[in-house]
Amino acid sequence: MVTAGVPTIPDRQAIALIFAPAGRDAQIAGSLVAEAGVTARPVRDLPALLAGLSEDISFAVITEETLRNADLKDLAGWITRQPSWSDLPFIVLTQRGGGPERNPAAARLSEVLGNVSFLERPFHATSFISLARSALRGRRRQYQARLQIAALDDGERRLQTALQAGHLGTWELDNATRVLTTSATCKAIFGRSVDADFSYRDLFAAIHRNERRRVWKALGRAIGTGSDFAVECRTVWPDGSEHWSEIRAQAYRERNGRQVRMIGVAADVTERKLAEASQRQINEMLEERVARRTAELEAAHADTMAEIAQRQRAEEQLRQAQKMEAIGQLTGGVAHDFNNLLMAVLGNLELLQKHVDQDARALRLIDGAVQGARRGASLTQRLLAFARRQDLRVAPVDMGRLVTGMEDLLRRSVGGGVTVETELAEGLPPALADANQVELALLNLVVNARDAITGGGTIRIGLRQVDVVRGGDIAEGRYVVLTVSDNGQGMDEATLERAIDPFFSTKELGKGTGLGLSMIHGLAIQLEGMLKLQSAVGQGTTAELWIPAAVGAADRPEAADRVETAAPDGMADAPVRRILMVDDDVLIAMSSVDMLEDLGHEVVEANSGEQALKILESGEKFDLIITDYSMPRMTGAELAREARRLRPDIPILLATGYAELPAGMDLGIPRLSKPYSQQQLATEIARAIAAEPVGGPSGA
Repeated sequence: MVTAGVPTIPDRQAIALIFAPAGRDAQIAGSLVAEAGVTARPVRDLPALLAGLSEDISFAVITEETLRNADLKDLAGWITRQPSWSDLPFIVLTQRGGGPERNPAAARLSEVLGNVSFLERPFHATSFISLARSALRGRRRQYQARLQIAALDDGERRLQTALQAGHLGTWELDNATRVLTTSATCKAIFGRSVDADFSYRDLFAAIHRNERRRVWKALGRAIGTGSDFAVECRTVWPDGSEHWSEIRAQAYRERNGRQVRMIGVAADVTERKLAEASQRQINEMLEERVARRTAELEAAHADTMAEIAQRQRAEEQLRQAQKMEAIGQLTGGVAHDFNNLLMAVLGNLELLQKHVDQDARALRLIDGAVQGARRGASLTQRLLAFARRQDLRVAPVDMGRLVTGMEDLLRRSVGGGVTVETELAEGLPPALADANQVELALLNLVVNARDAITGGGTIRIGLRQVDVVRGGDIAEGRYVVLTVSDNGQGMDEATLERAIDPFFSTKELGKGTGLGLSMIHGLAIQLEGMLKLQSAVGQGTTAELWIPAAVGAADRPEAADRVETAAPDGMADAPVRRILMVDDDVLIAMSSVDMLEDLGHEVVEANSGEQALKILESGEKFDLIITDYSMPRMTGAELAREARRLRPDIPILLATGYAELPAGMDLGIPRLSKPYSQQQLATEIARAIAAEPVGGPSGA
């Protein structure tokens, strides 16, 4: 019997094996066993006894003479192989008692059987029943131990899974001996390999020399007072590179209250600290710009209610920019992690659909879950757009053709009560943009304009070219400006100031996410353009999306209505490939491997860049490498560079939810945007294998 995967105590049917083939011994023992509340199961010979032994047997009753001259090697082997919680009780019916003085053969049986009780014949029925019940109680205590061991094992597995998902390393320090015990992940956080020694002295040697005294004092205070230990500090890896680690621990005490060790976790927070440093630089730059502008205003207009007003506006713009940048940093990180979770959910649901094709109710439930996950993925993409971390495919785009191609869709979207007019300038240069994202932005602006109009009205869509000569809100250069204007109710000044804030909406609850303008603002900034909004109550709203124009005669506009190459319908008919799948996230790796194997491919899984390189160095042959980008110690881009050094001709796919890679990491390899479906995965595999690799070992 099992409950939620954990064995339970078989209370309902306790079973005793009875090996007493001579005379009426089996019948008598069976009757007495039944009085003890146990079901008797007689066996004819020793092989039958061995076949009947299992974890569900409560105890065994054996007559001594049946084992006297038998080969007990197989029985002894079964007893030795019992799980750690199990020690099956044996009751041996003997003619001369169980003591070695009266019955020397009993010593041999005690050595073989282990947990054995001897009952000398003739015996009273109550003695046998009492012995049987005692054996049953002991066996049930063993079953209880099995439950506790299983629960401990399950808890340990859950803990390890949580630690791996959170990229947390564990460590333990003995207060008396200063012996440090660390997990493999903890060693990796300090730049050490799994098999490397990492002592208490090594730990402090790995901490930046300017941080050691602070960390040492904090640890000493925690050990001395029993308080929690928590520090963030710079660390230096053996290769000389600097990183940031967060180290936390609590005191572990014995039952008498004596503190004996510190137990804690460590995490690599380098990426967060770099983001904070970048944020500080942005703040300093903005503050310097405001200070410079304020100084200029003070020098030119020392005595004017205008200089003060301009300074106040500049300060407000600074606060707004700082707020939006901070929200963007937070939003981008959350959206990226949420993308990973959706990747695992969508991948598993997609595979699950194939196994319940005859169960209409299950298909309906799975379809509902898929739709919810896809809505979450759409929301995540909007968050990434706001945080300027969405994956863009920037190319020269013919904006006139894009708008013209969408006219029918836009008119259907606004309905019959609203008129859509276009005014598109001739001879416009192509814009450097992602056509799909600009289409989505235009549709959002038109729908917003429609919702602002009551009782019928007009939406005007325009395109024009603007040359910026002097820098201001935007860099100098040529821009293509997409304008959407309406004659709706408009916005007051307070609403206009918050219009691009994420999740801010003036629509009714459930009518919008409040991410439309935030997404367009993020897209504009990511394209190195801008979004300008002008509005007044009763006078409508004008939104302008400024996009840099493509420069140079070699730029050729991309068709706005391009169609992504789809994988053939018969995905299962595609050639079988041998693929190396690399991802440090256990859930995503499992989901991706399942999708690849469902497509018919042979997959080898690696959970770090270092592990993947060892597999490649071993000489194993692969047709393709699929690697996550964001991994500790070695990113997917760094792995790609090393893999190209070993195998210059191997195709590589880089899976990521981020738009931009750090400088020097772009090897020109194709990217697979998360979350991806099995169809998209098959498509990108076909493309990657069909295309020639770009760049060599140096990434040139």
